[in-house]
Amino acid sequence: MSSLLERSFKTLEQLAAHPEGQTVSMVAATLDIPLSAAHRLLSELCRCGYVRQVREQGEYVLTIKLASLGLGFLSASGVVDIAQPLLDQLAEVSGELVRLAVVDGDDLTFVAKAQGARRGLRYDPDMGLSVRLSCSSAGHAWLSTMTDEAALQLVAKQGFGSPEDYGPKAPTTVSALLDYIHTARTRGFATISEVFSPSMSAMAAPVRSPSGAIGVVTIAGPLVRLSESRMEELADALLATAEEIQGASSASGMFKRRA
Repeated sequence: MSSLLERSFKTLEQLAAHPEGQTVSMVAATLDIPLSAAHRLLSELCRCGYVRQVREQGEYVLTIKLASLGLGFLSASGVVDIAQPLLDQLAEVSGELVRLAVVDGDDLTFVAKAQGARRGLRYDPDMGLSVRLSCSSAGHAWLSTMTDEAALQLVAKQGFGSPEDYGPKAPTTVSALLDYIHTARTRGFATISEVFSPSMSAMAAPVRSPSGAIGVVTIAGPLVRLSESRMEELADALLATAEEIQGASSASGMFKRRA
């Protein structure tokens, strides 16, 4: 039996994944609890200001309070102020989407971005996502800074991504994943093609500290533009950006706690 706190967080996660809203019956089914318990839980979240009901007897949706907490934390940490000019510069050079993910315990989470594409297809997934380690360039770059054993333990905890949900080349076995990790470890950066998403490619380099990686810088875009040869051309710029963020990281309270 899950605790009230655990059910509360699962409810917030459920509502975050469904911005159109969820009825009390949907929440009850997801949590596998009685309707009356789900109603009490949602009522309490409404009272605290994290959830609101769209209309009487209607769907429940998240308020911006939770997002405000996260944005306030990032602002206070200084990480975005430090990284943003460097991300902007790399986006200008690459002409693609550039993002920064930070290590948070056993997870990577995107916290800042810069869009370099001025025309055509713009690849721009939502911010604040926890990165799927097995089938993302950011995940592979971070895992490459660890031993194989430590990397596989993290992936086992999170699970492999399915090609049906990600890209057709998403690795689904330990052997296939290790090939990506070993290549990234040798080169100093990771590259993927149609792994996270069909027809999309990406590359990533870790932001290191004496105790391990504290974040990852990524470049992502459509495969038609961000080909393997183009990623090779951008490798030096990507690595330089990661190194610059590493050098500036001492000014951020967030990175200090991870160093």
